[in-house]
Amino acid sequence: MVDQSSPVAAPRRAVRAAHAFVAAHGKPSRAVVEPLGRAGARVVLVGADGALGDVIVPDMAAGTAVCDAVADLEAAEWDRDTTAAVTIGAAHRRRMAGPRARR
Repeated sequence: MVDQSSPVAAPRRAVRAAHAFVAAHGKPSRAVVEPLGRAGARVVLVGADGALGDVIVPDMAAGTAVCDAVADLEAAEWDRDTTAAVTIGAAHRRRMAGPRARR
């Protein structure tokens, strides 16, 4: 039996956010789609300059559709090249550490 269902449409808001990220952080950028359980999926964006961003979408298929809809956004995995492309600065490290680290 052939699946004749229509392809999943990428959420417009997520596509706009991903376009803006690529424009701000360089081409090509990478995207890793990660499941979040019932909450949907997270599209982690890694810019050419090493910046991190993310977009939350309803499911993994929508995340893949966002990657397909944005030019200069490459679908990626958390492999050696992708993790090496991430640049985490001191301000980001402090923010990730939480309020106890700011004392």
